[in-house]
Amino acid sequence: MSWGTELWDQFDNLDKHTQWGIDFLEKYAKFVKERIEIEQNYAKQLRNLVKKYCPKRSSKDDEPRFTSCIAFYNILNELNDYAGQREVVAEELGHRVYGELLRYSHELKTERKMHLQEGRKAQQYLDMCWKQMDNSKKKFERECREAEKAQQCYERLDNDTNATKADVEKAKQQLNLRTHMADENKNEYAAQLQNFNGEQHKHYYIVIPQIYKHLQEMDERRTIKLSECYKGFADSERKVIPIISKCLDGMISAAKSVDERRDSQIVIDSFKSGFEPPGDFPFEDYSQHIYRTVSDGTISTPKQEGMKIDAKTTVGKAKGKLWLFGKKPKGPAQEDFSHLPPEQRRKKLQQRIDELNRELQKETDQKDALIKMKDVYEKNPQMGDPSSLQPKLAETMSNMDRLRMEIHKNEAWLSEVEGKVAARGDRRHSSDINHLVTQGRESPEGSYTDDANQEVRSPPQQHSHHNEFDDEFEDDDPLPAIGHCKAIYPFDGHNEGTLAMKEGEVLYIIEEDKGDGWTRARRQNGEEGYVPTSYIDVTLEKNSKGAVTYI
Repeated sequence: MSWGTELWDQFDNLDKHTQWGIDFLEKYAKFVKERIEIEQNYAKQLRNLVKKYCPKRSSKDDEPRFTSCIAFYNILNELNDYAGQREVVAEELGHRVYGELLRYSHELKTERKMHLQEGRKAQQYLDMCWKQMDNSKKKFERECREAEKAQQCYERLDNDTNATKADVEKAKQQLNLRTHMADENKNEYAAQLQNFNGEQHKHYYIVIPQIYKHLQEMDERRTIKLSECYKGFADSERKVIPIISKCLDGMISAAKSVDERRDSQIVIDSFKSGFEPPGDFPFEDYSQHIYRTVSDGTISTPKQEGMKIDAKTTVGKAKGKLWLFGKKPKGPAQEDFSHLPPEQRRKKLQQRIDELNRELQKETDQKDALIKMKDVYEKNPQMGDPSSLQPKLAETMSNMDRLRMEIHKNEAWLSEVEGKVAARGDRRHSSDINHLVTQGRESPEGSYTDDANQEVRSPPQQHSHHNEFDDEFEDDDPLPAIGHCKAIYPFDGHNEGTLAMKEGEVLYIIEEDKGDGWTRARRQNGEEGYVPTSYIDVTLEKNSKGAVTYI
């Protein structure tokens, strides 16, 4: 099966077919180019999508902690890797398929042009040979006719009795000349015919089959190249399938890693304050004061002049304070995290201690490295000056001392928090027991003691017996003291509703911390307000009816 033998007379159709083959090759190259653009745009859109939904972390506190969030971000990472594989597909198609198609298309055009030019030249040469043969044939035919005319003329004159001998001789010479010329043209025609037949045989059996064979080989190579490109097109996709499968497996693993129990525990760890739920409110018997007043017939005398309190003034001051549980005053964050609830404060301090320990370890490693380098310099002075390392070594030692002090300070705060949480738990247990049993008696201020002779009496009021009785049942009476506290740190109390205090100052506790980090206290002069619970050391009356623990 050869084009040269089967299609010897189809030069024009072969010209059209080879041109169609190159056009089809370029058409497929255009298809691959558009596929590459699709892959590139797809990868770009996937990366933009991942970038859009990836967390923008400004600090460690913003890092995702919930397993569902971590799983989603892991899926985004896998999707980003998947987008990278689409880019690999586009790059492989561009290098292995599209680029190869463009190069081969250019080679095909050049080769096709050369073979067609050879075919046209061979056809032109054959046409020239045919023309030469045809001209010699026509010339031979013309000379033969002229020779026949000369022979007829000679025979006519030779038979004519009236013709002169000179005319006959002349006609004979003309016949001989024409006959000789006819013979020469006959020989020329025979030579041209033999030459043309040879060239025609060579053209159709040697030259044209060779040219058509080259065209056939060229077309078959084009077909093979297309087959290879088809395979390369699929192989480019197949190469990334293992990695894409890993990406999909990673997404499935991320989905399986979601743990609802762990997320619930993270919510607890994030928002747990460490306070105990508030207990029951006790019954406060205000009638005991009336019974004592009736039986004694006297008004309790002041224990000391400096503790004289004006009820109306106290009530007025109490009314002027704001209820702070609705909204805490927003102040700057404290270094010891005292503005946070105990549990959150403990977590923050522990995190800071861990960070400081890591920094200390880095500084320690750096110090060891500097010491080793210094020893090397001392043993080999040509490598460096040992004294040049002394400033850096001193700076490292200074940093280590600073970090140790910071760790010690934060550990002290942590111990304080853990001790207070434990103490509050003990007081909560004690309060629950004492709450069920009423012991002691109530003083006019509301404090309770085991001994009636040790009651703390309030200063005498400058009102009638009847007015004092009425004041006992007013809703705006001062709250009874349920314990006392000592200020561990000073507090400025600039916010409205707060109470300023100095370090070491002793205050009455009239209302415990209800879980927001504030305790309501009162000075001896009757001034009331809220103070930070973490700034004071609280001591509650064991037998006080009003001793209700909210922590």
